[in-house]
Amino acid sequence: MQRLFGIETEYGITLESEKNVDPVNQSVELIKSYRQDDFRPMWDYSGEDPFQDERGFRAKTLQEHPDEQEHQEADRQRNLSFVEIKSDLILTNGARLYNDHAHPEYSTPECRSLFQLVAHDKAGEQILQQCAIRRSEKLGKRVLLYKNNTDFHGHSYGCHDNYLMSRDIPFDDLKASILPFFVTRQIFAGAGKVGIETESGLTSAGVFQLAQRSDFFHVEVSVDTMHNRPIVNTRDEPHADPAKYRRLHGIVGDANMSEYTTAIKIGTTALVIDLIEQKRIPNWFTLQNPLHTIKEISRDQTYQWRFKLANGKSISAIDLQREYLALAQKHLNAESEDTDWVLVEWESILDALEKDPMDLTDRLDWVAKKWLLETFIDEEGLTWDDPWLQSLDLEYHNIDQEAGLYYELEASGLVRRLVTDQQVDSAIHNPPADTRAYFRGKSLDKFRPQVKSIQWDNVTFNIKGKSPVSVSMNQLADAEMAEKYNRILDQAQTVEALVKNLELSS
Repeated sequence: MQRLFGIETEYGITLESEKNVDPVNQSVELIKSYRQDDFRPMWDYSGEDPFQDERGFRAKTLQEHPDEQEHQEADRQRNLSFVEIKSDLILTNGARLYNDHAHPEYSTPECRSLFQLVAHDKAGEQILQQCAIRRSEKLGKRVLLYKNNTDFHGHSYGCHDNYLMSRDIPFDDLKASILPFFVTRQIFAGAGKVGIETESGLTSAGVFQLAQRSDFFHVEVSVDTMHNRPIVNTRDEPHADPAKYRRLHGIVGDANMSEYTTAIKIGTTALVIDLIEQKRIPNWFTLQNPLHTIKEISRDQTYQWRFKLANGKSISAIDLQREYLALAQKHLNAESEDTDWVLVEWESILDALEKDPMDLTDRLDWVAKKWLLETFIDEEGLTWDDPWLQSLDLEYHNIDQEAGLYYELEASGLVRRLVTDQQVDSAIHNPPADTRAYFRGKSLDKFRPQVKSIQWDNVTFNIKGKSPVSVSMNQLADAEMAEKYNRILDQAQTVEALVKNLELSS
């Protein structure tokens, strides 16, 4: 798994005991709470183009949720610029924190190690919770943040897992190989959800699903992310050398509280991408009806998870996942710690799911949540369609470690951890040392007053008496190049010396 990967998470935000909350205003003010002494958005949007499609064209428009027009009209009344509404911050640990469609979003720095990414994902929770505490003190009301994907009123917000991969793979091959995996991955990667939902709201309350996002996918492939969402997203923003790389922008996954679930979700996907790059995935994996299947698997109360392949044969989600696993075991060298861990745990999870999913309460989010809800239903004499359960579902995702139900399980030693508090604390303050995120974060840490702007693969410095100088990190997807740039940055005492030494080394 020698590739860069990262996670973007949009958080739900509200105020305790408040019915009418302006989420855009609250998100902006929350993010400003991160650095009240020097709130200076520096993100450079020129490197982003959400209209560019991997299939070789540029979309004319993007699909929007039916409510989006109302949100846009409200934004026009705020008397705030686009930059002020986005409130886009770059953090010294290499991450990005900003307001995205009425949700505070935390994008981890690029990581190369699986457990490193888990630590940075958890660091994002703690950074946002600290912002919530500061904002709550100023407001005199508690700001509540939820790491989930639905408000039960027809709105879904994303958790996107991203992977740098080879541009050599034709998009049609990528789609055919990754789509069956994405559809079935939810049997271990889902966060669990009470009820069935559409963009119009909750349609059925008495069903417990595997995944929060599965209700909201309506096309197989598309560049869109907000409405008519695709199982495979085609946005073409590699944030690296476009001749060599593409970025798999996975929008189909849930936001996970469990460290283990995050690791198995990202780790298995990274190995499947390895197989795709080696052209190991056979054609018969193709599903007959992916859009129907992704919902049916999530809602299947028998946990048999059976569906039809395009060739007419019936198969279970567990068995198709076993096919991916068998290919990984045969063709991928388990010489790295990460790969070895994923191969062992992938098999263990599938075995347990086949035997009794409830044996995985300590590892998988959807199982842990179901166990909590079943316990509460038994104690209170409720039924699965009781509205109370939606509140408990939401509280599972409360990132306040003193209040969230997931963290009650963690405090009781009932869920498995993969990283320590010390590793999470280090991730709050430090970027991964072996990726370009180090160059981004440490540039800001050392030379903040002279940093004019930043994007994922570029840092622009102001130099006295000269035009701004941009340092491209386009080639830093390569580990050796990243190490070289990071070493030069560590040695530089001034921006001028940094720029000069980078030029001499090129």
